[in-house]
Amino acid sequence: MQALSEALSLRGNTRAGPLARGYRQLAVAPLQRRRGALPVRAALPSEPAPQGRQPEQRGERLQPKAVAAPPSRASPPPPAAKATKQGPLDGNEATARIAYAVSDVAFIYPITPATPMGEFVDQWASDKRKNIYGNVMSVTEMESEAGVAGALHGALAAGALATTFTCSQGLLLTIPNMYKIAGELMPCVLHVSARALAGHALSIFGDHQDVMAVRQTGWSMVSSHSVQEAQDLALVAHLATLAGSVPIVHFFDGFRTSHEINKASMIEMIDNELIKPLLDELAPAIAAHHARALNPSHPHQRGTAQGPDVYMQSIEAANPFHKAMPGIVQAAMDKVAAVTGRQYRLFDYVGHPQAEHVVVAMGSGVQPLEAAVRHLSGEGKKVGVLKVHLFRPWSAEHLLAALPASARRICVLDRTKEHGSGGEPLLVDVSASLQRARRNVDVIVGGRYGLGSKDFTPAMALAVYDNLMRPNIDDIQDSFTVGIVDDVTFSSLPYGGEPEVLPAGTTECLFWGMGSDGTVGANKEAVKIIASQEGMNAQAYFSYDAHKSGGVTVSHLRFGPHSIAAPWLVDMAHYVGVHQATYWSKFDVLAGLRPGGTVLINAPWKTFEDVEAAMPAKTKTRVAALRPKLYCLDAGAVAAEAGLGRRVNMVMQAAFFALSGVMDMSEAIPLLKESIKKAYGKKGEKVVNMNFAAVDKALEHLVEIPIPQGWGKDVDRVGLGEQAAARTGSRTAAEFLENVVRPMLNMEGDKLPVSVFAPGGFFPPGTTVIEKRSIASKIPAWNSANCTQCNICAFVCPHAAIRPALAKAEELAGAPGGFSTVPVRGGGPALKEYQYRVQVSPMDCTGCELCVHACPDNALTSTPAAAMLEAEAPNWDYFLQLPSRGELFDKATVRGSQFQQPLLEFSGACEGCGETPYVKLLTQMFGSRMVVANATGCSSIWGGSAPSNPWTINAEGKGPAWANSLFEDNAQFGFGIQLGIKQRRDALTAAARVVIQEGAGTPALRAALEEWLPVRDSGALVAIAAKAVQEALAECGGRGAGLAAPTTASGEGALAFLQSNTDLLDKPSVWIVGGDGWAYDIGFAGLDHVLSTGEDVNILVLDTEEYSNTGGQKSKSSPLGSVVKFAAGGKTRPKKELALAIMQCYPDVYVASVSLDANYNQVVKALSEAEAHRGPSLVIAYAPCAMHGIAEGMGESAKDAKVAVETGYWPLFRFQPAEKEGQGKLTLDSKRIKGELADFLKMENRFVVLQRKDPEAASRLAEEAQEHILLRHERLKRMAEEGKKQPPPAEQ
Repeated sequence: MQALSEALSLRGNTRAGPLARGYRQLAVAPLQRRRGALPVRAALPSEPAPQGRQPEQRGERLQPKAVAAPPSRASPPPPAAKATKQGPLDGNEATARIAYAVSDVAFIYPITPATPMGEFVDQWASDKRKNIYGNVMSVTEMESEAGVAGALHGALAAGALATTFTCSQGLLLTIPNMYKIAGELMPCVLHVSARALAGHALSIFGDHQDVMAVRQTGWSMVSSHSVQEAQDLALVAHLATLAGSVPIVHFFDGFRTSHEINKASMIEMIDNELIKPLLDELAPAIAAHHARALNPSHPHQRGTAQGPDVYMQSIEAANPFHKAMPGIVQAAMDKVAAVTGRQYRLFDYVGHPQAEHVVVAMGSGVQPLEAAVRHLSGEGKKVGVLKVHLFRPWSAEHLLAALPASARRICVLDRTKEHGSGGEPLLVDVSASLQRARRNVDVIVGGRYGLGSKDFTPAMALAVYDNLMRPNIDDIQDSFTVGIVDDVTFSSLPYGGEPEVLPAGTTECLFWGMGSDGTVGANKEAVKIIASQEGMNAQAYFSYDAHKSGGVTVSHLRFGPHSIAAPWLVDMAHYVGVHQATYWSKFDVLAGLRPGGTVLINAPWKTFEDVEAAMPAKTKTRVAALRPKLYCLDAGAVAAEAGLGRRVNMVMQAAFFALSGVMDMSEAIPLLKESIKKAYGKKGEKVVNMNFAAVDKALEHLVEIPIPQGWGKDVDRVGLGEQAAARTGSRTAAEFLENVVRPMLNMEGDKLPVSVFAPGGFFPPGTTVIEKRSIASKIPAWNSANCTQCNICAFVCPHAAIRPALAKAEELAGAPGGFSTVPVRGGGPALKEYQYRVQVSPMDCTGCELCVHACPDNALTSTPAAAMLEAEAPNWDYFLQLPSRGELFDKATVRGSQFQQPLLEFSGACEGCGETPYVKLLTQMFGSRMVVANATGCSSIWGGSAPSNPWTINAEGKGPAWANSLFEDNAQFGFGIQLGIKQRRDALTAAARVVIQEGAGTPALRAALEEWLPVRDSGALVAIAAKAVQEALAECGGRGAGLAAPTTASGEGALAFLQSNTDLLDKPSVWIVGGDGWAYDIGFAGLDHVLSTGEDVNILVLDTEEYSNTGGQKSKSSPLGSVVKFAAGGKTRPKKELALAIMQCYPDVYVASVSLDANYNQVVKALSEAEAHRGPSLVIAYAPCAMHGIAEGMGESAKDAKVAVETGYWPLFRFQPAEKEGQGKLTLDSKRIKGELADFLKMENRFVVLQRKDPEAASRLAEEAQEHILLRHERLKRMAEEGKKQPPPAEQ
């Protein structure tokens, strides 16, 4: 650091006044203490003064540049390899290990795919793991990433060694503080699993859009390209930031690197002996950081307001720090290389030393490029790839030194898209460097790849080189895309088949599983088992569809004796496991199988005829061409026999070890059982033993299915071209379903061209109707003799898969034979002619059994799906032809609401989901006029993941209009929708009054408008009046032609305005929907503000008491004593009382606390009252979640919810405001507490796990929770009693 200190010395200024001396000492003294830290290889040339003036004459302080010297072209000898421990881990864990080791403080907030890094450090802190300094890291979850950034800034200002982990929108929320931290030269590392940004749509998957959005903040930026690099360069980043006082963003590709499991050579992390010497060298830098901290013992001021006289100079004063960073980062790389034996450089070149065609890239995409370089080099081509590790500060000197002098054609690949720019960021930097250095090349072009985790393969990399090597330079395509078919702007490069680029001896495997069946978890364990064997390497990557549970998961695994650097999907598998029999018929599961590979199907089939009967045409073609070795295993029967329900993971895993040959069975099974112990030990010995039994029984049920000799000769060949799923030019919703939705549902979305998509990201309603997932193992069968027609089964169904039917006798004439009905009960003469039936959709039912357990009459029986599918599929199709007859019933009742068509159906929610029944009920009560602003979270994923749109329409084409903005801004987003609608309806009202006053239109129209005006803001009354106005307008012809023509221009204009805005005559019902993570934490400030405005919005909080969408992290709603992620030792603070707080703060807000499963009538009343209230309303809904670990499963969550209410854990109440403050009425619907809290806690694993882990803490926290519940109940009782003394609230 001597060079840097010298560079910062003040020269040319000899003022020695007290103030000058004080300033000089404050600015420089801490920097001088860093001597002895990492060396900076800096050239300090004397800088000549500009001609025509002398610096001394102007009193200038000349500061020589601290520019890192370019490396020599001669590569230094590689460092000696060190003895290292090896093990399989993903990029998140690899990074988190380093961050924990060298940091004292972390602030965290969940966001996919960065969340696991926070979970790791929280778990290690809970386990009291010590870091390098002998301390347990302080880990604190904040309310949002903006809060994380503020706290991080504060901790750094206090001299702490602090870090955090984030990505995407979360990273954007840190930008204001990133400027502050960089501006104040604070050493810090922000680890980012780089992810796409939400624009036309949300994507949780990886690219570089987020990190490119912060490149201007003044942070250095280091890019890792693999799991191994994520670990190594995380350490480099922490060392370099301490040495240089410039904060660093360390980023790697989300999912592709963050979630890829790879056997990486790990630094010894247990005792940290290898890292300690590196930190010891930086002791002076750490001391300097402490010395610059805010401290009253040596106070100073920072963060001042500056004027135009000095602001610019203060910015430029930091130049030496940033100019020194390339040398500092390289020095850190050299230090880490000395420890690990792995040498990195700011720009690493791979390829021919005299390469003429070079591609520049960063991130995981460099590895397919390297594979392409090896392939092309074998053909004698002079090609190379330049890998960027240090993106900021950009070092043109290092780029040019690493780029072969022979390079004539250069392509720069960016994993981001910047509309309107002259080129993407990396291309702009490379181009500018070449131009400013006058480095002559024949051509430089740019391309885009891999947005939203779009796979980037060696074949695509070859296409990039093919483009660059075109004979005619004018034919080289610029601004291209690769990996898609762009038939709109024709930017895409064509690419061919995949070359064989993997090391010899590599075994590739594909596993088709279903979310929640345990396939992914079992494969992670398999990777650990295999990778733990000496001489074996492993790689695993997992792709998912959009469903919360019951969706498709595809596991991509590779094993072999050599290191595996292949960050692309498996496409030539030796082994394919099909863990759901329906996938064999539904998906092209053999598309990635190599000839002669092994296929294992989870199915009860015993003969080839059984297998063939379920083969679609594509699969027949594949079987005929590939001649695989086929096996079947009835894993469902084995799992059921072992008591595991639908979790077939361990059964199939045992068979995998037997068939794949990657390990000897005598070694594999004991290790598999050991992993079972570790994975399920927390759930008790019973669960462990059930999994043991499943493993032992698996091979007994394995059946080989020989393919008959000569079979397949007559099978029609389906060519690859014919398999393309896309047809362009969708003009109708039906065409869109076929052209876009169905291919996406069939896992063939990658084949769709650009032209089939609407700009802006719009999707039509009701696309889930064609999904037909058929994931239930058991389906409810209706027993009409026992049924009392209460409709509770439909009321509790999360997926609208069971519904009551009404039909007249003449409508039943053409019904299927099994469509049995009984006379409808109740309703008087209006219902006399109707027959009643409960109908299930067998292919949309998820088999959760909520309806079976909720039925008070034992009228539903869980029945094997195979029998029900055949019997009920035609019945469901017939049911859909019957008209909806909801108008015959009061929708504000439990029974009557279920005769209304649900306008939320077949969502991607987990089986037994506690959120969807509330939202489905909303659509049955108000759906034809609902506008929904949905916070990002579980409800936006099960409700808005393309192509599955469960929000549908009624026979009139009306239904909920749904939109998602972001996570943090949902309340404000919904508020804006309400004000926009209000303003437009106010204009409509004004136009109606002009029509009346001016005598425009017809008398019938004016009479209808007179009826509409007084009720226009009443959702319950306005519909009839609105319809009358529309009918009168239709008769009027819009402008009164041929009738009573308007007599004035204003009347004519008002009439025309009415005609063009008839869709606002009915009163839209605006609902702001989201989970507790949004309402209690990140979005609370917005929620609070919106409620304070008095505007007529309705807020529904789906309270799962955790961040259920990101894996179950702690929120402020999480209860005392619960073990959730980010609270591994049990939450020690009580749940935030949101309802009580809002009632206290804003007496004009309607507030309700509800639990659908505990009190059906109360939730209907609450939603009705909330919507009718002409002001803000807040309904907080208890939503059981699979992550609660309900002992008897989600099918019994109703029992769980009832006990929660009975014990006072979840109170039920409704607060109705009055016109005068203090006169509102609280109705306490859960009047008495029955039983002890312990009765509820023992029903959920989130509490039981703490009782097993730390009984003393569990007992103490349970006592605190019981006391809190009793105090809250007494408070609610007092409020209810006080409400009884007030006059009843005025009718609205």
